[in-house]
Amino acid sequence: MCLAIPGKLLEITSKLDETFRMGKVSFGGVKKEVSLALVPEAKVDDYVMVHVGAAISVVDEEEAKKTFEILSLLGELEDLNQLPDTTG
Repeated sequence: MCLAIPGKLLEITSKLDETFRMGKVSFGGVKKEVSLALVPEAKVDDYVMVHVGAAISVVDEEEAKKTFEILSLLGELEDLNQLPDTTG
């Protein structure tokens, strides 16, 4: 099953243009570099839903935390810690 995972946008790391904008996102402490091309409105401290390395929507904090908690209870976040940290 493919899921989008909510995370908090900590930093916009590349702002060359909207097409190649990248950011550092925290998923419960696990930080990953993701594409922000599909969410040009996203800003630091926003919560975004991430699917296959790309943020696909901006969500409110309450929704993000509820979704993260449910995914955690279902065991859907176990692979997240095994992915390499791409933030350098």
